Amino acid sequence: MNVKKRVEDSLAQSAFVKLLLLQRQAVVIGDIGIKLARVLKSGKTIFLFGNGGSAADAQHLAAELEARFLKERRALRCHALTTNTSTLTAVGNDYGYEYTFSRQVEAYCRKGDAVIAISTSGNSPNVLEAVRRAKSLGATTIGFTNEKGGKLKDLVDLCLLVPSTDTQRVQECHLAVGHIVCDIIESTLFG
Repeated sequence: MNVKKRVEDSLAQSAFVKLLLLQRQAVVIGDIGIKLARVLKSGKTIFLFGNGGSAADAQHLAAELEARFLKERRALRCHALTTNTSTLTAVGNDYGYEYTFSRQVEAYCRKGDAVIAISTSGNSPNVLEAVRRAKSLGATTIGFTNEKGGKLKDLVDLCLLVPSTDTQRVQECHLAVGHIVCDIIESTLFG
């Protein structure tokens, strides 16, 4: 195995997908950032959720907004629904795994809030169920998914479609876009 070539190929693929993302989704990314800044400016909350690597991304982005990203500023109302293992396991056991996020959305989400549903496939049943519940409560719904979008793309108000179906490339772009959105939010709210 030629390790150097493997590294070069992987980085080249990652860069290529990000260039396609720039060409195809820059306006959507900006719209997501502005919409979320408005949600926060109005005193509402952003909720994030996903499974596996997407759960980690949800937690990462929530931390950037709750703590800080680039600017020293007040904490922002943002919460990852992936962190309470007691709730996740109780809901999974008592109601079924597909309700792990929707029960939390029902408990906390209110009209004017926003949810960011992260699903590499766009077809995770618990993510889709939570989006449906958020919509019924009057929340703005945003999806991060792959180029096909799965069922998520037609369910959300705004959808980021990463131009790839390769899980690692999609997840790399989700995190990059999350950072861009954090920057837009901070710049919009705090100059």
